[in-house]
Amino acid sequence: MLGGDVVSTTTTTGAPAYGMIKTETQGRVAVITLNRPKALNALCSELFHEINDALARFDGDDAIGAVVLTGSERAFAAGADIKEMKDTQFIDNYKANFLGHWTAQISQMRKPIIAAVNGYALGGGCELAMMCDIIYAGEKAVFGQPEITLGVIPGAGGTQRLTHAVGKSKAMEMILTGTVNLTAAEALSSGLVSAVFPPDKLVDEAIKTAAKIAAKGAVSVQMAKEAINQAFELSLSSGLHFERRLFQSGFATKDQKEGMAAFAEKRKPNFTNE
Repeated sequence: MLGGDVVSTTTTTGAPAYGMIKTETQGRVAVITLNRPKALNALCSELFHEINDALARFDGDDAIGAVVLTGSERAFAAGADIKEMKDTQFIDNYKANFLGHWTAQISQMRKPIIAAVNGYALGGGCELAMMCDIIYAGEKAVFGQPEITLGVIPGAGGTQRLTHAVGKSKAMEMILTGTVNLTAAEALSSGLVSAVFPPDKLVDEAIKTAAKIAAKGAVSVQMAKEAINQAFELSLSSGLHFERRLFQSGFATKDQKEGMAAFAEKRKPNFTNE
Protein backbone atom coordinates (compact mmCIF):
# COMPACT_ATOMS: atom_id res chain seq x y z
CA MET A 1 0.00 0.00 0.00
CA LEU A 2 2.80 2.39 0.81
CA GLY A 3 5.84 3.23 -1.25
CA GLY A 4 9.21 4.76 -0.48
CA ASP A 5 11.19 4.52 2.71
CA VAL A 6 8.62 3.73 5.40
CA VAL A 7 8.74 0.02 6.03
CA SER A 8 7.29 -0.67 9.49
CA THR A 9 3.55 -1.13 9.17
CA THR A 10 1.12 -2.33 11.80
CA THR A 11 -2.37 -3.40 10.79
CA THR A 12 -4.99 -1.87 13.05
CA THR A 13 -6.09 -4.42 15.63
CA GLY A 14 -9.69 -4.62 16.73
CA ALA A 15 -10.83 -2.61 13.70
CA PRO A 16 -14.22 -3.25 12.12
CA ALA A 17 -14.29 -5.23 8.87
CA TYR A 18 -14.53 -2.31 6.47
CA GLY A 19 -15.47 -2.96 2.88
CA MET A 20 -14.52 0.32 1.23
CA ILE A 21 -11.52 1.54 3.21
CA LYS A 22 -8.36 0.10 4.71
CA THR A 23 -6.89 1.27 8.00
CA GLU A 24 -3.49 0.78 9.57
CA THR A 25 -1.19 2.49 12.05
CA GLN A 26 2.46 3.45 11.93
CA GLY A 27 3.55 4.55 15.38
CA ARG A 28 1.26 7.39 16.42
CA VAL A 29 -0.01 7.90 12.86
CA ALA A 30 -3.19 6.30 11.51
CA VAL A 31 -3.57 5.78 7.76
CA ILE A 32 -6.98 5.52 6.10
CA THR A 33 -6.95 4.39 2.46
CA LEU A 34 -10.02 4.66 0.25
CA ASN A 35 -10.50 1.28 -1.41
CA ARG A 36 -13.02 1.28 -4.26
CA PRO A 37 -10.55 0.69 -7.10
CA LYS A 38 -13.10 -0.25 -9.78
CA ALA A 39 -15.01 2.99 -9.11
CA LEU A 40 -11.86 5.14 -8.80
CA ASN A 41 -12.78 5.61 -5.14
CA ALA A 42 -16.06 7.33 -6.02
CA LEU A 43 -17.65 8.64 -2.84
CA CYS A 44 -20.91 7.17 -1.60
CA SER A 45 -22.83 7.11 1.66
CA GLU A 46 -21.49 3.73 2.74
CA LEU A 47 -17.92 4.85 2.14
CA PHE A 48 -18.43 7.95 4.24
CA HIS A 49 -20.01 5.95 7.05
CA GLU A 50 -16.82 3.88 7.12
CA ILE A 51 -14.56 6.96 6.97
CA ASN A 52 -16.54 8.57 9.79
CA ASP A 53 -16.35 5.43 11.91
CA ALA A 54 -12.60 5.14 11.44
CA LEU A 55 -12.02 8.83 12.15
CA ALA A 56 -14.11 8.66 15.31
CA ARG A 57 -12.11 5.66 16.54
CA PHE A 58 -8.78 7.32 15.85
CA ASP A 59 -9.90 10.63 17.36
CA GLY A 60 -10.72 8.82 20.58
CA ASP A 61 -7.53 6.75 20.61
CA ASP A 62 -4.83 8.31 22.80
CA ALA A 63 -2.19 6.29 20.95
CA ILE A 64 -2.92 8.19 17.72
CA GLY A 65 -1.74 11.77 17.22
CA ALA A 66 -2.51 12.42 13.54
CA VAL A 67 -4.21 10.82 10.55
CA VAL A 68 -3.29 10.44 6.87
CA LEU A 69 -6.15 10.02 4.40
CA THR A 70 -5.27 8.75 0.93
CA GLY A 71 -6.50 6.80 -2.08
CA SER A 72 -4.66 5.05 -4.90
CA GLU A 73 -2.02 6.40 -7.27
CA ARG A 74 -4.66 6.63 -9.98
CA ALA A 75 -7.33 8.41 -7.94
CA PHE A 76 -7.68 9.94 -4.51
CA ALA A 77 -11.41 10.08 -5.28
CA ALA A 78 -12.68 10.76 -8.79
CA GLY A 79 -15.93 12.28 -7.54
CA ALA A 80 -19.21 11.29 -5.95
CA ASP A 81 -21.04 8.13 -6.94
CA ILE A 82 -23.50 9.56 -9.49
CA LYS A 83 -25.39 6.29 -9.79
CA GLU A 84 -26.26 6.51 -6.10
CA MET A 85 -27.67 10.04 -6.26
CA LYS A 86 -29.03 10.56 -9.79
CA ASP A 87 -32.62 9.51 -9.03
CA THR A 88 -32.97 11.08 -5.57
CA GLN A 89 -35.52 13.83 -5.00
CA PHE A 90 -35.21 17.22 -3.30
CA ILE A 91 -37.65 16.54 -0.48
CA ASP A 92 -35.92 13.27 0.43
CA ASN A 93 -32.46 14.87 0.26
CA TYR A 94 -33.64 17.79 2.37
CA LYS A 95 -35.30 15.63 5.02
CA ALA A 96 -32.28 13.32 5.23
CA ASN A 97 -29.81 16.24 5.08
CA PHE A 98 -28.07 14.51 2.19
CA LEU A 99 -24.26 15.06 2.24
CA GLY A 100 -24.49 16.33 5.81
CA HIS A 101 -22.96 13.16 7.20
CA TRP A 102 -20.13 13.48 4.67
CA THR A 103 -18.71 16.38 6.64
CA ALA A 104 -19.93 15.72 10.17
CA GLN A 105 -17.11 13.67 11.68
CA ILE A 106 -14.22 15.16 9.73
CA SER A 107 -15.25 18.70 10.68
CA GLN A 108 -15.38 17.71 14.35
CA MET A 109 -12.04 15.91 14.28
CA ARG A 110 -9.68 17.25 16.93
CA LYS A 111 -6.59 15.56 15.59
CA PRO A 112 -4.93 16.82 12.39
CA ILE A 113 -5.67 15.06 9.10
CA ILE A 114 -3.29 15.13 6.13
CA ALA A 115 -4.76 14.34 2.71
CA ALA A 116 -2.26 12.57 0.46
CA VAL A 117 -3.71 13.11 -3.02
CA ASN A 118 -2.55 11.11 -6.01
CA GLY A 119 -4.35 11.16 -9.34
CA TYR A 120 -7.88 12.50 -9.62
CA ALA A 121 -9.45 14.59 -6.85
CA LEU A 122 -12.59 15.75 -8.60
CA GLY A 123 -15.94 16.94 -7.28
CA GLY A 124 -16.49 15.33 -3.90
CA GLY A 125 -12.91 14.06 -4.01
CA CYS A 126 -11.59 17.61 -4.17
CA GLU A 127 -14.01 18.59 -1.42
CA LEU A 128 -12.89 15.68 0.77
CA ALA A 129 -9.26 16.73 0.38
CA MET A 130 -10.16 20.30 1.34
CA MET A 131 -11.92 19.08 4.48
CA CYS A 132 -8.51 17.90 5.70
CA ASP A 133 -6.06 20.17 7.50
CA ILE A 134 -3.07 19.75 5.18
CA ILE A 135 -3.01 18.59 1.55
CA TYR A 136 0.04 16.95 -0.03
CA ALA A 137 -0.19 16.14 -3.74
CA GLY A 138 1.50 13.68 -6.04
CA GLU A 139 3.01 15.17 -9.17
CA LYS A 140 0.17 13.83 -11.34
CA ALA A 141 -2.67 14.95 -9.07
CA VAL A 142 -5.60 16.81 -10.63
CA PHE A 143 -8.06 18.95 -8.66
CA GLY A 144 -11.41 20.06 -10.03
CA GLN A 145 -15.10 20.72 -9.37
CA PRO A 146 -17.05 19.49 -12.42
CA GLU A 147 -20.52 19.41 -10.81
CA ILE A 148 -21.88 22.15 -13.09
CA THR A 149 -21.58 19.76 -16.04
CA LEU A 150 -24.10 17.50 -14.27
CA GLY A 151 -26.63 20.28 -13.71
CA VAL A 152 -25.80 20.86 -10.05
CA ILE A 153 -23.24 22.70 -7.94
CA PRO A 154 -20.69 21.47 -5.40
CA GLY A 155 -22.52 20.43 -2.24
CA ALA A 156 -19.85 19.40 0.26
CA GLY A 157 -17.89 22.62 0.60
CA GLY A 158 -16.53 23.22 -2.90
CA THR A 159 -17.87 26.74 -3.33
CA GLN A 160 -16.69 27.73 0.14
CA ARG A 161 -13.37 26.01 0.84
CA LEU A 162 -12.05 26.32 -2.72
CA THR A 163 -12.76 30.07 -2.73
CA HIS A 164 -10.88 30.49 0.54
CA ALA A 165 -7.96 28.52 -0.86
CA VAL A 166 -7.53 29.87 -4.40
CA GLY A 167 -9.50 33.12 -4.44
CA LYS A 168 -12.78 34.19 -6.04
CA SER A 169 -11.69 34.44 -9.68
CA LYS A 170 -10.05 31.02 -9.93
CA ALA A 171 -12.84 29.36 -7.93
CA MET A 172 -15.42 30.93 -10.23
CA GLU A 173 -13.53 29.75 -13.30
CA MET A 174 -13.17 26.20 -12.03
CA ILE A 175 -16.72 25.80 -10.72
CA LEU A 176 -18.65 27.67 -13.42
CA THR A 177 -16.91 25.94 -16.34
CA GLY A 178 -16.57 22.58 -14.66
CA THR A 179 -13.66 21.87 -16.99
CA VAL A 180 -10.84 24.05 -15.65
CA ASN A 181 -8.82 21.85 -13.31
CA LEU A 182 -5.64 22.44 -11.33
CA THR A 183 -2.52 20.38 -11.81
CA ALA A 184 -0.42 19.61 -8.76
CA ALA A 185 1.97 22.45 -9.63
CA GLU A 186 -0.92 24.89 -10.06
CA ALA A 187 -2.49 23.74 -6.81
CA LEU A 188 0.81 24.37 -5.05
CA SER A 189 1.25 27.86 -6.51
CA SER A 190 -2.35 28.76 -5.64
CA GLY A 191 -2.01 27.65 -2.04
CA LEU A 192 -4.46 24.76 -2.28
CA VAL A 193 -1.74 22.22 -1.38
CA SER A 194 1.32 22.51 0.83
CA ALA A 195 3.78 20.35 -1.11
CA VAL A 196 4.14 18.13 -4.18
CA PHE A 197 6.00 14.80 -4.26
CA PRO A 198 6.61 11.92 -6.69
CA PRO A 199 3.54 9.65 -6.59
CA ASP A 200 5.39 6.72 -5.03
CA LYS A 201 6.80 8.91 -2.24
CA LEU A 202 3.64 10.86 -1.45
CA VAL A 203 2.08 8.75 1.30
CA ASP A 204 5.43 8.23 3.01
CA GLU A 205 6.03 11.98 3.07
CA ALA A 206 2.55 12.56 4.48
CA ILE A 207 3.23 9.98 7.18
CA LYS A 208 6.56 11.65 8.04
CA THR A 209 4.83 14.99 8.52
CA ALA A 210 2.01 13.38 10.49
CA ALA A 211 4.61 11.70 12.72
CA LYS A 212 6.29 15.05 13.39
CA ILE A 213 2.93 16.50 14.42
CA ALA A 214 2.03 13.47 16.51
CA ALA A 215 5.33 13.79 18.40
CA LYS A 216 4.29 17.20 19.73
CA GLY A 217 2.03 17.70 22.74
CA ALA A 218 -1.48 16.64 21.75
CA VAL A 219 -3.17 19.45 23.65
CA SER A 220 -1.21 22.24 21.97
CA VAL A 221 -1.60 20.60 18.55
CA GLN A 222 -5.36 20.45 18.95
CA MET A 223 -5.49 24.00 20.29
CA ALA A 224 -3.49 25.25 17.32
CA LYS A 225 -5.78 23.44 14.86
CA GLU A 226 -8.84 24.92 16.57
CA ALA A 227 -7.39 28.43 16.48
CA ILE A 228 -6.44 28.21 12.79
CA ASN A 229 -9.91 26.98 11.85
CA GLN A 230 -11.47 29.87 13.74
CA ALA A 231 -9.56 32.26 11.46
CA PHE A 232 -12.14 31.38 8.79
CA GLU A 233 -15.08 32.04 11.10
CA LEU A 234 -14.20 35.08 13.22
CA SER A 235 -13.27 38.69 12.63
CA LEU A 236 -9.60 39.53 13.16
CA SER A 237 -10.18 41.08 16.58
CA SER A 238 -12.32 38.13 17.73
CA GLY A 239 -9.82 35.67 16.31
CA LEU A 240 -6.93 37.35 18.10
CA HIS A 241 -8.89 37.25 21.35
CA PHE A 242 -9.69 33.56 20.83
CA GLU A 243 -6.04 32.78 20.07
CA ARG A 244 -4.79 34.66 23.13
CA ARG A 245 -7.16 32.81 25.46
CA LEU A 246 -6.02 29.45 24.11
CA PHE A 247 -2.38 30.55 24.44
CA GLN A 248 -2.96 31.55 28.06
CA SER A 249 -4.79 28.32 28.85
CA GLY A 250 -1.80 26.37 27.55
CA PHE A 251 0.07 27.42 30.71
CA ALA A 252 -2.20 25.11 32.69
CA THR A 253 -0.76 22.06 30.94
CA LYS A 254 2.13 19.83 31.96
CA ASP A 255 3.38 19.90 28.37
CA GLN A 256 3.92 23.66 28.53
CA LYS A 257 6.05 23.28 31.65
CA GLU A 258 7.99 20.40 30.10
CA GLY A 259 8.44 22.10 26.73
CA MET A 260 9.80 25.34 28.14
CA ALA A 261 11.94 23.53 30.72
CA ALA A 262 13.43 21.37 27.97
CA PHE A 263 14.20 24.47 25.90
CA ALA A 264 15.93 26.16 28.83
CA GLU A 265 17.86 22.98 29.61
CA LYS A 266 18.74 22.40 25.92
CA ARG A 267 17.23 18.93 25.75
CA LYS A 268 14.45 17.22 23.84
CA PRO A 269 11.05 17.59 25.51
CA ASN A 270 9.18 14.54 26.77
CA PHE A 271 5.54 15.45 26.17
CA THR A 272 2.90 13.45 28.06
CA ASN A 273 -0.14 15.05 26.39
CA GLU A 274 -1.33 16.45 29.69
